[in-house]
Amino acid sequence: MLGDDKVADAAKAAQKHSRNRIIDTSQGREDGLNKCPKCGGSDIHYAVETRSLVCGYCRHQWNEVVAEQAFGLDSSIAELQGHHMASGTADVQEDLTVITLKCQGCGAEVVLNVEQQLQQRCHWCRQTLSINSQIPNGAIPDAVLPFLLTRDQAVERIAEFAGARKTFAHPRFKQEFVPDNVMGVYIPYLVVDGNMHAVIKGKGEVTTRQYTVTVGSGKNARRETRYDADVYHIARGFDLLVDDLAVESATRFDAHDNSAATNNILHAVQPYDTENAVAYNSNYLKNFTSERRDLDIRDVDDRVEENFLSIARAKARPTIAKYDRGVQWQEEGVAVHGTRWVSVYVPVWLYSYADSAKGDGSLVHYIAVNARNGNTMGSVPVSHPKIFALSACLGGIAAAIGAAVGFGWFFASL
Repeated sequence: MLGDDKVADAAKAAQKHSRNRIIDTSQGREDGLNKCPKCGGSDIHYAVETRSLVCGYCRHQWNEVVAEQAFGLDSSIAELQGHHMASGTADVQEDLTVITLKCQGCGAEVVLNVEQQLQQRCHWCRQTLSINSQIPNGAIPDAVLPFLLTRDQAVERIAEFAGARKTFAHPRFKQEFVPDNVMGVYIPYLVVDGNMHAVIKGKGEVTTRQYTVTVGSGKNARRETRYDADVYHIARGFDLLVDDLAVESATRFDAHDNSAATNNILHAVQPYDTENAVAYNSNYLKNFTSERRDLDIRDVDDRVEENFLSIARAKARPTIAKYDRGVQWQEEGVAVHGTRWVSVYVPVWLYSYADSAKGDGSLVHYIAVNARNGNTMGSVPVSHPKIFALSACLGGIAAAIGAAVGFGWFFASL
């Protein structure tokens, strides 16, 4: 069958190159002081307005180097063989939460809970200490995609989004909606490149005749459209190169579990220009909150494969236009030659609202703004009585129009 040889070749290649290759993105930094390259100061923060790191002493502005170039992550995807994983994607060890930093300024030891923060001031010399080592708890990514939109710009987009939906919003939401309560959050993503061969097979139908028939009798008689069609077995095989496919890597924002929150909005605000992510520096996270990665590569593998198959289906779509009755794919599969995985923090401005009308089982609604391109999506709790009233009103209007048309036909026939 079409593509079987390709699949076999890819499977052999994957087996041959099955050993994982680790790409070191640690930059060799010691934990402790992240210093300004100009004056050596450690009071550093990221300024969204200037889109750069800023030294609090000499006001020097700079950015870290683009991660793809710094760590050789921009090599040809077509040449990927086996699995290449940046060191920030290592499996998470849940017991690594509290660590001790030794201040390089005065020698004091500072305890830090990395579940909550990645920076702390030394209680003696007041210099800012940072976590730089990629401890295997998911807190330290390979790269960071900095914020581009300011908080004010995000508030404006969130207010506009909610305002367009206030007609049917729950009254409590309209009373309690405060768009200023927006937070800048770094969400952990695993970003993967893939070199693979995909095969999809199924059945396609081409219409050969269309006609109408009368079914039923008397008052129950009605006309139905029928089709005759030729059915074909079809198959498509593709070599696929996938660049920067991003999937969430925090359970809290895993779109497969929406029982307590409307998490899938993070999908809707994509894409992110992860090719512009810079090498990790904890100062990019200063004054923002961040989620810690708690999903490993194996946890998102199935989702990534399904995304690969979706790309294959999309690539096949232009080749199946003649099957006007549609195509049903019945067999799908990908054989991976090679992958490259990177852990990246991406920026989101996030507004959350707990629908307290539901009591203890409150559903958390989110409105998210992609802090790179401004894409906005979210959910707003609705008033069911308002929706019911509108439905009833529309139903009444439709019934009235139907009655008017019926009377018109009746009088026209007299």
